[in-house]
Amino acid sequence: MAQNVLLVRYHIKNNLNSKQSIMSKQLSKMTEQHCSNPPAIYNDLKVLFLNCTLNRTPVLSHTEALIGVAQRIFEANGVATKVIRPVDYVLPAGLGLDMSKTPEWEKDDWPMLQKEVDACDILILCTSVWLGEKSSVCNRVLERMYGYTHLFNEKGQYRDYGKVGATLITGNEDGVKHCAMNILFSLSHIGYTVPPQADAGWMGEAGPGPSYRDEGSGGPENDFTNRNTTFLVWNCLHLARMLKDNGGIPAHGNQPDEWAAGCKAGFDSPEHKR
Repeated sequence: MAQNVLLVRYHIKNNLNSKQSIMSKQLSKMTEQHCSNPPAIYNDLKVLFLNCTLNRTPVLSHTEALIGVAQRIFEANGVATKVIRPVDYVLPAGLGLDMSKTPEWEKDDWPMLQKEVDACDILILCTSVWLGEKSSVCNRVLERMYGYTHLFNEKGQYRDYGKVGATLITGNEDGVKHCAMNILFSLSHIGYTVPPQADAGWMGEAGPGPSYRDEGSGGPENDFTNRNTTFLVWNCLHLARMLKDNGGIPAHGNQPDEWAAGCKAGFDSPEHKR
């Protein structure tokens, strides 16, 4: 336990010194308290954050600043984390596994990102809000993930069974719950298991104003957002631990090949490929 406390304090100190993300005093205190005596060990889990910002690296992403809060809590539990900005890659429109193999596109980086998705236990799809909606990048990511849904895992279930999904959202206009509703449904629909309170976000005042990481925004100090982010992290950890320890979702009554459900192989929609 002493080693775990030191690990927690190391990550909290690093976070307080980070330019990208800041922990409030209450969040630091609660993180140290929770991580010092966890109900399970989580250091074999992997978390992938897909930051669907419109800003390419190295431009500041306010969404990534909020990601940093969740990331530090995961890392304080020994969990491996990775943040990827899909906007940094060539992601063609389409539902193919590799659109570079079609006449339409010469290059497609999605298969590389799909490998990262496949390797994680917890996927957190993160976005900014534009016109009350998730970003176009987030929509593209979900479309490309959807293109893989005709593939099965080793138990004959849809491939993403056994993974945990959640979302983090930022912006300076309304839309967190609307975006979360769509993202979490989409993840659940393609096979992810969504834990309780699997969304957290920060919205500034209506109209033009500072974004999350801007000086004076109050974002990093907002303990309503910090509380919800903490709940998200721990609920993802608890659920991922239960799923991994039990071999995922039982393969009973949920194997598509048992059914002749009127799916037709000649259609382009992924749901008609089986």
